[in-house]
Amino acid sequence: MPKMKTKSSIKGRFSLTGTGKVRRNHAGKQHGMVKRSNSFIRKQRGTTIACDADAKILRQFMPYGR
Repeated sequence: MPKMKTKSSIKGRFSLTGTGKVRRNHAGKQHGMVKRSNSFIRKQRGTTIACDADAKILRQFMPYGR
């Protein structure tokens, strides 16, 4: 049986932690920072863990856990 392919768009956007949780970037931080408050920008730093419902869907697209 051939290897399963990882969805290409998932590779750059998500990764797995050591315990198997899905790590993601915060939404709303790519552009348009002029209209956003400084507190919003500060809170969006770094990464966060995806909720269980979303993580279940995302794991289907990365079969080997990157």
